[in-house]
Amino acid sequence: MRNEYYFRVAGLLFSVALPDGWDMETILPSFHPFRCKTCSEGETIFRVLATTQSFADDGKRTELLEDSPNDIGRTRLFRSSDGYCVEINNDTTQNGLVHTMITGPHFESATAYIRPEDLSMGAVLSSMVRFLFAQAVLEHDGVFVHASCVSMEGKSYLFLGKSGTGKSTHARQWLQAFPDCRLLNDDNPALRIEDGKVMVYGTPWSGKTSCYKNEGYPVAGIARLRQAKTNSFSPLEGPEIFAALLPSCSAIRQDAGLLEALYCTLIQIAEQVTVGCMECLPNIDAARVCYNSLYARG
Repeated sequence: MRNEYYFRVAGLLFSVALPDGWDMETILPSFHPFRCKTCSEGETIFRVLATTQSFADDGKRTELLEDSPNDIGRTRLFRSSDGYCVEINNDTTQNGLVHTMITGPHFESATAYIRPEDLSMGAVLSSMVRFLFAQAVLEHDGVFVHASCVSMEGKSYLFLGKSGTGKSTHARQWLQAFPDCRLLNDDNPALRIEDGKVMVYGTPWSGKTSCYKNEGYPVAGIARLRQAKTNSFSPLEGPEIFAALLPSCSAIRQDAGLLEALYCTLIQIAEQVTVGCMECLPNIDAARVCYNSLYARG
């Protein structure tokens, strides 16, 4: 017997089916604000079936697409003959427990083979669902981005940059500089084009910061951060905007269909949202310079 739970993130519905006896609030606590009671037939964008059964390797993996570290250990993405395979290796355990997820080419359904003896199994399952959502949202005029995001006066502002640039620090400076400013998400917000407007939403994934808000706001500006000795903002135009946004977007780069959907969404964002390069110090004045520059062009 399984218990199926429904969640709505960025206006998109999906479900996760857990084995009997698993407590959703314990396994996926950050998903609670996004939980729905039920759904209409055929409304979900994807369904994840979590199981404790052992994964039987069918030998269908044909190509290693990505091998990267994560907070738990390592994530490896494979192309298979009928979709994709994701492996998450928990290096913190003695034997390096490996969890596996199999999904079809269109990410409409997936089976997650979870090792229940792993104390980090909830974080593993959350990471798998995040991967699915990041791909599925691309087919719905959206994109999952690596950014810190704040909201203020009914609008939102996103801060992009390489890891270690200071996105979270810059967001905190906005909170200090502007009393009405609130953190929406500190690691993985979702952008969507809705009714011709660029919207941003909180998600169940916010890095090391517990900020899981089921809220959405129009995007007023996006700044790509660079560490510098002075605070200055430079607006970007045309191809420069595309180049600033693309590195922070989640998508399987080897999937032509997903890339085409991503490019279409980025073009719309570039046409509607002020995007600039913010060279900054880690101080509160950087927040004021950034806001004033984005507001003046918004």
